[in-house]
Amino acid sequence: MRPTIIDLLNSSVDKFTHEPFLWEKTDNEFTPTTYIETKIQAHLIAAGLMSLGVVFGDKIALLSEGRNAWITAELGILHAAAINVPLSIKLEESNDLIFRLIHSEAKYIMVSGGQLNKIRNIAGELPQLKKIIVFDEQAEYEPMESSLKQLLEEGKQFLKENPSVVEECAKAISPDDLANISYTSGTTADPKGIMLTHRNYTANVEQALTLMTIPPYYRTLLILPLDHCFAHVAGFYSFMACGASVGTVQSGKTGMETLKNIPVNIKELRPSLLLSVPALAKSFKKNIETTIRTQGVVVNWLFETALKMAYSYNKEGFNKGQGLQRLKKPLLDLFDKIIFSKVREAFGGKLDFFIGGGALLDIDLQRFFYAIGIPMFQGYGLSEATPIISSNGMARHKLGSSGYLVQPLDLKICDSEGRELPIGEKGEIIIRGENVMAGYYKNEKATAETIVDGWLHTGDMGYMDKDGFLYVVGRFKSLLISSDGEKYSPEGIEESLADTSQFIEQVILYNNQNPYTVALIVTNKEALKRFVLHKKPHLDWGTTEAKELALEKIQHEINEYRKGGKYEGAFPERWLPAAVAVISEPFTEQNGLVNSTMKVMRAKVEERYADRIEALYTSGAKAINNPENIAALT
Repeated sequence: MRPTIIDLLNSSVDKFTHEPFLWEKTDNEFTPTTYIETKIQAHLIAAGLMSLGVVFGDKIALLSEGRNAWITAELGILHAAAINVPLSIKLEESNDLIFRLIHSEAKYIMVSGGQLNKIRNIAGELPQLKKIIVFDEQAEYEPMESSLKQLLEEGKQFLKENPSVVEECAKAISPDDLANISYTSGTTADPKGIMLTHRNYTANVEQALTLMTIPPYYRTLLILPLDHCFAHVAGFYSFMACGASVGTVQSGKTGMETLKNIPVNIKELRPSLLLSVPALAKSFKKNIETTIRTQGVVVNWLFETALKMAYSYNKEGFNKGQGLQRLKKPLLDLFDKIIFSKVREAFGGKLDFFIGGGALLDIDLQRFFYAIGIPMFQGYGLSEATPIISSNGMARHKLGSSGYLVQPLDLKICDSEGRELPIGEKGEIIIRGENVMAGYYKNEKATAETIVDGWLHTGDMGYMDKDGFLYVVGRFKSLLISSDGEKYSPEGIEESLADTSQFIEQVILYNNQNPYTVALIVTNKEALKRFVLHKKPHLDWGTTEAKELALEKIQHEINEYRKGGKYEGAFPERWLPAAVAVISEPFTEQNGLVNSTMKVMRAKVEERYADRIEALYTSGAKAINNPENIAALT
């Protein structure tokens, strides 16, 4: 059987009718919506859309913060045999939203009150637009606008007159019909619309559940954007398939207020599983360490001692507690009781593990969360694969890897000529399975380049080990090229520099057949200020001498990877940066250098800082204490 998303919902409603599926906090506490109530809402929304004239294959854009209405709206769109075009709330109205809405031919837009102004500002530039449905009640509505409440009323009336219309429409939907057109971030060109079918989603749910078990009592709080297919599959559709329940973060008046609600909501909902990305993982770790520091010297020492012991005991997870290491178990149990269990309370006390998606998750981060008793298991995927390809899990894991492959799935590692490589050799990851997208919307050329004879070329570089674990080591297509033509991946070096040094926040390496590799570095200014104060208390940060001392520290951190350094041999020295440009502001979504999945957009960084990169190849540029770097620390 090849079920649709509607089949998946119906099956779960039959099994878990009155069990909670959705949790939302609007006032003082989270309240549940049951499986049957979710289905009823979806049918009302579908009927309301059909009463507006929505027909098979119409595109309906969805722009909202995470909430119940997001999920029931998508289910309603699908029941009306329409296609959801999920949009990130981080998109700005200028080119980002306009391009997607025009390219997708969206005739209808469902939008939250918080995002409504973005749509109002561009509605006049969308000639195909017929209706805007607003989730939140407004004091006044502009032409073409109406409320979700009104849509539900119209749906109720439409169902009275046509009682079986939604069910009949839903039955006509085939597994190969489109469910979503999900846009890439467009890091180097116009965004591409990834066409994902009903079967892409249900197949990937089935595949994901070969790697992880979700008992019906599990809850999750979706802290990642709902517009991304990772939240779809690993979040609400996998949880739906298992009769478990899903909460969303309480929306604040601003993005920062919503972020502050995350730790509060985690404590309130007490999730069993959380989905994460490296940026969130680092934030959680930083908050834990900050809290521990405030507890005083003794608690800090206990925490650090317990961490070191746990690291040596756990190793890479699959090989923990072997040999004489098992003697540490009683003491570790004590540390867990007096230290780590208290840390876990910040996550509600019921969290079993995280699943990490997005960019590569540094092994030190994985070891940290494994040590405190809530493992952060790294997975791997991409939107074109709906998105899950592999993951570590409670049953099978190797820290540092991207886990076992979902089943069923075919995977091969190939060189640049397309030749399949043996186990242990690095090449491009290429996959084939029912989770592979239908193609890019209105872009046959890109589709033909990406899917060849049914095989999806991921553009990522990795290898398989002898135990069946996949290791992803960087981008196959964004390799740096040295002057002698040797190609190498920058990601491992970049992440290691940022993760091992408290003074370095972000790194982008560059080499396009140049004499040497250079780096753009965003520093942790506060950490550098503390370093200077410790070394030379009399120095004022505003002085050139203080800045030079800080820059020398950055150079020292890089040199730790060279001969005689703490991390000597971690990477070939010829790949390490020989010259550094310190950047005055971080790479963020706000300045357009980080995409919605928290990945730094290399091409855009290189374009913005082209002058700084060019200067790094001039005479004297290898001296880190240059005027540009000093000015960047101001």
